[in-house]
Amino acid sequence: MSENQTWHAASSPASARPDLSSKHSKKTALAVIVLIVAGLVFAGVNLFADVEESGQVVTSYFPFVLLGLALVIALAFEFVNGFHDTANAVATVIYTHSLPPGAAILWSGLCNFSGVLLSSGAVAFGIISLLPMELMLQASSGNGFAMIYALLFSAITWNLGTWYLGLPSSSSHTLIGSIIGVGVANAINNGRSGMEGVNWDQALNVAYALLFSPLVGFASAALLLLVMKKWLRNRQLYSAPEGPQPPPGWIRALLILTCTGVSFAHGSNDGQKGMGLIMLILVGAMPIAYALNRSVPPDQIPRVAALAQITSQQLTAEHTLPPQYVPRDVLMEFMRSGENNPQVAPALGALLDKIGRQIKQYGSMENIPAQLVANTRNDMYLAAESIKQLKAAKAPFPAEMQNNLNAMKSELDNATRFIPLWVKVVVALALGLGTMVGWRRIVITVGERIGKTHLSYAQGASAELVTVATIGAADAFGLPVSTTHVLSSGVAGTMAANRSGLQMATLRNLLIAWVLTLPVSILISALLFMLFIHL
Repeated sequence: MSENQTWHAASSPASARPDLSSKHSKKTALAVIVLIVAGLVFAGVNLFADVEESGQVVTSYFPFVLLGLALVIALAFEFVNGFHDTANAVATVIYTHSLPPGAAILWSGLCNFSGVLLSSGAVAFGIISLLPMELMLQASSGNGFAMIYALLFSAITWNLGTWYLGLPSSSSHTLIGSIIGVGVANAINNGRSGMEGVNWDQALNVAYALLFSPLVGFASAALLLLVMKKWLRNRQLYSAPEGPQPPPGWIRALLILTCTGVSFAHGSNDGQKGMGLIMLILVGAMPIAYALNRSVPPDQIPRVAALAQITSQQLTAEHTLPPQYVPRDVLMEFMRSGENNPQVAPALGALLDKIGRQIKQYGSMENIPAQLVANTRNDMYLAAESIKQLKAAKAPFPAEMQNNLNAMKSELDNATRFIPLWVKVVVALALGLGTMVGWRRIVITVGERIGKTHLSYAQGASAELVTVATIGAADAFGLPVSTTHVLSSGVAGTMAANRSGLQMATLRNLLIAWVLTLPVSILISALLFMLFIHL
């Protein structure tokens, strides 16, 4: 008998296994289709309304076709993310009979929806900042669309493949690998080393989060279970379900609460990745409507312009930029190399002076001429990222100048890093609906194929409490983590702590998927990017 078959033979009776054979009714399928169509119509209506409000004259609908296709693919990524990753959140309540599968999936989908709507957006732009500055400034070019399509197709391909095999691999891991692949391919295409194609400082921060979060999940869930055994001596908590009966009310409430927390946290973290991708698409395809935050109040503009002028004067007080240097070129080289030379500070000062004079001249973001919007946005984005890089390089600025730089970066981010409400709504809908469609394969893996015995109530609660805490901490630091990795490793940790035994064949497959995700997604996205830019 193989290890993946041991669960039924070595643990509680087969009747304790939840009934996962039920299929979606025709009414449910119709409701999902109606909601998908409604979401797409809602996105289209808001998109055209934003373009009309911006005053852009539509002379061709071809850009809308490209934009629409890119948006549908980005939402498809979130849909796949929903049924790939969120199934982890409901495995514990389903296998402990705390909720029937249909109710668990519906509730998890609603919690995912809420998590996306209430998210901060920090993770969204943390993911996007992995892209090299060069590609970010080319978002509205053909290379920008090649970048978007390459990383989306790469991420969806790997996610669907691992879902089909029932492997809880990470959508976060996949997307990050796809972004790195595009950056590396772009650098090679421009005759540079592939190592120059990625913001490696940010990539390392993300890599640490992805690498250590499963280890934290395993160890913390195991430790929490042991602590619970020491201090909570209710025997019912550590038993597995007997037959299809739900657990006692207080245990059931605890498990539903932890499922709610994991689903909400997953939405707040993973949903932001789709938001970041969609904003990248919108900025590239419709810069006049989405490159700058048009909701910035006009009465704030004089203050921001004055701050830009003061900060510029401080940066250029000792050295002015020689005429042979172009500020944007100096800062681009600084972003690529990370080397802070004497031209960087005056170049940043010159760029801030230009930004300050421009926004003061027009008085509001809405009044900036259409032909200048993309360049203004690029100047603001480059200035903000340069300030961030100078801070990371520990540039020896006086305290007052450092405070002004921090305030300036905050204002620049407010002008360029924003997410319209309708984007949050359609991403939330895609993630929530995805949760309700393809959950069975991953649920069975988490519920049956990690440990050799049936999941106890305490094990399910421990794994989910640790997952909520880990994702919450990652949100606070603006870092992406994998719900899949944290929760599945948490379940494994509780099985180890409980001496229930682990199914090594499943763990080996999970490890293989974890190891292969990054290089495979890098390779697929790099090849697709090279293909698309030559079409």
